[in-house]
Amino acid sequence: MQDDTDLLLRRILTDVLGLKQGQAETFDADTGLFGHLPELDSMAVAGLLTELEDRLDIIIEDDEIDGEMLETFGGLLEFAKAKRATA
Repeated sequence: MQDDTDLLLRRILTDVLGLKQGQAETFDADTGLFGHLPELDSMAVAGLLTELEDRLDIIIEDDEIDGEMLETFGGLLEFAKAKRATA
């Protein structure tokens, strides 16, 4: 069963990156994001991070952003869950 953070993250990715409806629903923990999705380029990262902060009610510090966090859906989901747990 998907949790609230998982569902929200899929919606955010769909909205920010302009993905096809249902595309994010097929993502699993190993689905590549940055470097794998052409929609997620360096320009889109800023918009994605802003939407994560707004919709998940979290604050992402500059030193928390790294390539590993954005490498896979699972990595981004774990990051988002951890941030929400400490918010």
